[in-house]
Amino acid sequence: MEDGSREAVIWRNRALTLFDRVAVPVAVCDVYGDVLLANPAMAAECGTTPGRLRHRSRYEVSVRWEAPGGAERFGELTADPVSDTVEDTPALLVMLRVQGEREPHTDAPVHASPVEARILALLARGATTAKAAKETGLTTDGVAYHLRRLSARWGASNRTELVARAYALGVLASGVWPPGA
Repeated sequence: MEDGSREAVIWRNRALTLFDRVAVPVAVCDVYGDVLLANPAMAAECGTTPGRLRHRSRYEVSVRWEAPGGAERFGELTADPVSDTVEDTPALLVMLRVQGEREPHTDAPVHASPVEARILALLARGATTAKAAKETGLTTDGVAYHLRRLSARWGASNRTELVARAYALGVLASGVWPPGA
């Protein structure tokens, strides 16, 4: 094994030994989604024991779940491959970034501010966060803020669902191209 690879493995192993001590929910999974290790924060967040946690994705995904006590929470789950050597089949290091709780659903009228509607129209056209930021004069963090608020308000778990809800709720007009607000 090359010295650079060996050093990388040593540092990765040291980081994994610390994962029990961090407050961020973290798990290591195999490529099939079976949890091999989970820190106490991950088990507590999911209201279960580490061995019963499962997720079958190797990408960053938006997730939502019912936390202990019944609150609906949402966040992003990221899975990264990790292994002791380059030859080994990698395990997955899974991290859950809890973003908050969903606002309770009400029958209040659907609303989107003019800025939110403009961002949704840009997303419907295929714009990235950076492109939407440039078009609206916001920062990328500002666009992400509006998207998180809309997702929480409408119960959308990802951007595709958010845009679909914007059409279904009449915020974006169906049958019109390009989408406009």
